[in-house]
Amino acid sequence: MSGRFSLRRAPSPPPATPEPTVAMPQVTAPSIVPPAVPVPAEPAANPLLSSKLLDAKVRLHRKLIEEINLSALDKLPEEEVRGQVLGLVTQYVLAERLALNQQELADFVSEILDEMTGLGPLEPLLKDPSIADILINGHECVYVERGGVLEPLPVRFKDEQHLLRIINKIVSAVGRRVDESHPLCDARLPDGSRVNVAVRPIGVDGPLVSIRKFSKKKLDLSRLVEVGALRPQMAEVLAAAVKARISTIISGGTGSGKTTMLNALSAFISEKERLLTIEDAAELQLQQPHVGRMETRPPNVEGKGEIRQRDLVKNALRMRPDRIILGECRGEEAFDMLQAMNTGHEGSMATIHANTPRDAITRLEQMIGMAGLPMTVASIRGQIANAVQMVVQLSRQSDGKRKVTSIAEVTGLEGDIIQMQEIFKFVRTGTGPDGAVEGHFQATGVRPRFLAELATHGVTLPGAYFDPSKPL
Repeated sequence: MSGRFSLRRAPSPPPATPEPTVAMPQVTAPSIVPPAVPVPAEPAANPLLSSKLLDAKVRLHRKLIEEINLSALDKLPEEEVRGQVLGLVTQYVLAERLALNQQELADFVSEILDEMTGLGPLEPLLKDPSIADILINGHECVYVERGGVLEPLPVRFKDEQHLLRIINKIVSAVGRRVDESHPLCDARLPDGSRVNVAVRPIGVDGPLVSIRKFSKKKLDLSRLVEVGALRPQMAEVLAAAVKARISTIISGGTGSGKTTMLNALSAFISEKERLLTIEDAAELQLQQPHVGRMETRPPNVEGKGEIRQRDLVKNALRMRPDRIILGECRGEEAFDMLQAMNTGHEGSMATIHANTPRDAITRLEQMIGMAGLPMTVASIRGQIANAVQMVVQLSRQSDGKRKVTSIAEVTGLEGDIIQMQEIFKFVRTGTGPDGAVEGHFQATGVRPRFLAELATHGVTLPGAYFDPSKPL
């Protein structure tokens, strides 16, 4: 039926329906409000109808692409675009004899607009502020994270090709590609959300997509204190360390809040300093006016043109930075980062995947070894001990909440062992009846050695902050 239908000419209404074109077009664009939640509260009463609507949406989308100049739509007001699409969709609904009431028609129009100008079924999820992560395991399985808890959603793509079209729309916008020859890709959305994609043959059961949504609310240290991620005394120590140019590694597992912490700490860097950021997919939100952002580049079709993080770190040293911020340190670039920290770029920061501060130091050793340089273990550890002064450890608890579980100081090298001392820690005491993690923050009683360095920058901290007998 759809093959005989043309959007350029409205079809004749069914004989049994008197003047059907009068009622439908009366739905004005301003009265159509898309639902806040992309999925109905109740399962669809008729699965066959839902499947038919999904097929119809995909077919109609293809026709509208041929019928409408998308570049011209970008210049029109949203309500005018909606009005034009409403008229065409109404014609199509009548021709296909789809049984839709006024609200269902409005929802259908919103879905078509999402397909044309957005990312289809993902668009309502991206607009939902309660969702932190979107996880797609093939075209029929979508999960989201709300409040640290994963939950499935009955959001579906028509088929694998429909999902692949959305994926290609995302990655091509940042000059990247994903296919069988390049099945893995990191990208970002226009709002800064981070996207990771794995397609066949890597994705055995279909494309895997992970979207870490960009938070429109900038979380500063005071806000992190409010939500219980750390205590005010800990926040004050961290802020003072950043001001005094204490080189810092932020450690934690996936989704533990490393990037959020890095953004929060950056607020205490002087606006007189020049910062350079290096990332695989740019997502940092540094709060200074003088920031140069650099992003890696994957190889092209011929396997050439790749620009790695190590190349960018080396280049950054020639760009007169005061500090270098490495979004994620995970390979041979660790050596160049430590070199920067040791040669006049104190106060630089990086994130790393590790479960404890000691593990973070061990991982740095391993990554420096990946550079293939003729260095002994002792010289590698000497580089780390001289460059890194503080490790901030974060963890996502079993109840979904993120916490700073440890703040440790690197005190130097004794023999061939890197010495560390913990300043603050989170002590877990149990689990509440509702699954909430119970515990408290406490000082260990150790006064950090960098207090003397803070004093030279005019920053003094009360000794009571480090007294384990006093609650934080």
